[in-house]
This record gives sequence, C-alpha cells and structure tokens, in this order.
Amino acid sequence: MSVNDDRPIMMAPAADPAPLGLAAFALTTFLLSAANAKWMNSATGSAWLGFAFAYGGLAQFAAGMWEFRNRNVFGATAFGTYGGFWIGLGLWALLVAPPPAGAGPLAAAAHAAAAGKDLGWILLAFAIFNTYMLLWSTQVNWAVFGVFLTLEATEIILFIGFFQGASGANTIKVGGYVGIVTAAVAWYTSAAGVIGGMRGKPLLPVGRPMGGSRA
Repeated sequence: MSVNDDRPIMMAPAADPAPLGLAAFALTTFLLSAANAKWMNSATGSAWLGFAFAYGGLAQFAAGMWEFRNRNVFGATAFGTYGGFWIGLGLWALLVAPPPAGAGPLAAAAHAAAAGKDLGWILLAFAIFNTYMLLWSTQVNWAVFGVFLTLEATEIILFIGFFQGASGANTIKVGGYVGIVTAAVAWYTSAAGVIGGMRGKPLLPVGRPMGGSRA
C-alpha cells in the first residue's frame, strides 16, 4: 500500500477482554466481601485495597477501553464504570475514611459513623447504575445476567446496612456473603470466556440472550 493510498487499513480483531474484566472484578469483590462477611478476623481486613487500584481498578478499566475497540458498548460501560468504582473506592478509603489526625475517641467515632453513611450513598448510586445494566444484561447471556443480578442484591443489602449505622452490622455481613456469591458467578463467567477463547468455541455453558439475540 502506497503512502497516498487512502483505502481503510484493516486491523486484526482484538482478543475478547471480557474474561480479564470479569476476573479483576471477581477477585476484588471477593476480597472486600470476605472482609464484610467477617472471614478475615485474623487479618487486617484491607487486603482488597491494593487490588482495588491494580486489578479491580486498572485492569478492569483497561478491559473496558478494549471493549470500545471491539465496539461492545455494554462491556465498555460495565468494565469502565466498575474499574472506576474500585479506583474511587480505594481513593475514598485512603483519603476520606481515616479520622482526622489527633481526633479524640468521640470525634473518631462520629467520623466512622459518617464514613459509613458515605458508603451507603456510594453503593446506592452504583445500585442505580447497576439496575439498568441488569436489564440490558438480559441481551447478553444468562451468566452475565447472573453477575449483575447477584451484584444488584449485594449493593442493595450493603447500602441498607451502611445506612443503618451501628445496627446494620449483621446486614453488612449478609451483604458480604452475597458478594462472595457474586464473585463466584463472575469467576465462572470469566473462566467460560477464557476457555471459549482458547478453543474457539464454547465449552462451559453461559446460556443465551433472553428475548432475542444481542445487537
């Protein structure tokens, strides 16, 4: 092709980034949910924080940008948004959640209560986003629908628990268990995408779109 040839350059299709995005989402969700479910009583409970930036955040956001390259608006919106969610949550945990330096016990307790309300509002906002993504996931397949359905339940339970304050500890624990289920469904969907991409055909079932094929 000459330098003056204005014919479009055909680019090879990119590999499906969805399995990476799902795996990043699953692992970070599992770590935070295990802490919410009180599985990490002998640990710091903050194992999720670094991975919120590096894996759930950066890797998932990158998967979303590659979905734009693949002209998949659903995948780009989902992975881009939840990649941003994990980065934002990590920044909030580092910059906002800790009590001010030198705060006394009463001020620290008041700050912790306010921080819980922050989380309630954050999760409520993402539950609103997740609601329409849950509806549109019916046009992808049953496995992706399962990810968004369990995530919807996780976010709703958790924002209720955080809005309840000190009395919401058990509700948050339940949300942690539902979040672990969410992570398991996302890992399965990721695994199905990985082996399907390797073999060039489906191996693990993910189901079909509901009510018609995906546009």
